[in-house]
Amino acid sequence: MIQRQLSEDQVALLQRFVASVEQPGQCLRLIEEAAGKPQCPHCGCEKSHRCGQASGLQRYRCVTCRRSFNALTGTPLARLRLRDKWLQYLQCLIESTPVRSAAMRVAVAKSTSFRWRHRFIAALLRAPRPQLSGIVEADETYLLESQKGSRHLDRPPRKRGGKASRRGISNELDCILVARDRNRQTCDFVTGRGPVSASQLVKHLKPVLAPDVLLVTDAAKAYQAFAKQAGITHEAINVRAGIRARGALHIQGVNGWHGRFKTWLRRFNGVASRYLENYTGWRCVLDADVLTTPRQWLHIAVAPT
Repeated sequence: MIQRQLSEDQVALLQRFVASVEQPGQCLRLIEEAAGKPQCPHCGCEKSHRCGQASGLQRYRCVTCRRSFNALTGTPLARLRLRDKWLQYLQCLIESTPVRSAAMRVAVAKSTSFRWRHRFIAALLRAPRPQLSGIVEADETYLLESQKGSRHLDRPPRKRGGKASRRGISNELDCILVARDRNRQTCDFVTGRGPVSASQLVKHLKPVLAPDVLLVTDAAKAYQAFAKQAGITHEAINVRAGIRARGALHIQGVNGWHGRFKTWLRRFNGVASRYLENYTGWRCVLDADVLTTPRQWLHIAVAPT
């Protein structure tokens, strides 16, 4: 018997067929189950009563402010249509499918694919950041600032894949700060342009650190000033001097995350700086390898925070 491997187009057709035979309204049922009976997103009141249905979702009316809402009101997924295609599109996010390929696979417009990508990621990122404990590695990496898709540039245009006008860390680069403990809990922050400062570390890093952590970083002065100000035990590794580790003290875990992120990012042919936080958060979700099915992604995106 001759076995033949399916082509990419044939695989896409098969996936669309499998999605089409799912029970109608499955996504709506999952949304209702994940949200439960939501509190009023307008005033926060927990008392409401049923008030008919709209677009397949149960509507509620708040007893206090008398405004109506459903399970998606007040979330990044509000007002998105074609809900029967959401689970199929979430599989594209799990597979890191580019915008155009995902649009063809799910049979939606390219603009819809782009909008869904960032709405779903924003919904996932509503969850609280994890608390880092034990030995925590922290380091930053940099990407060239990008205004991809903007019609009003505040600088001369450049070709894709361009370089900064000068060497070293400058205000032409976006700073991505990543902290990671030995339990593989990871927090990422886009701190802005140029080198990270002690005040930025206080703003972003301090809230996710347990009081008794051991912070391991490179020898940058910003980390030393931050650790002293926050009262955190700190060890510096002089990477520039060629020192990679001192026993169990190193920042190889967080640097490995940097490498995986930049390799993964290449498939998108550059991302705009204004969306960079979504991409770092998306990569963190994939790297954690906890949410592995579209149903899990939808549950987290809809569940109350």
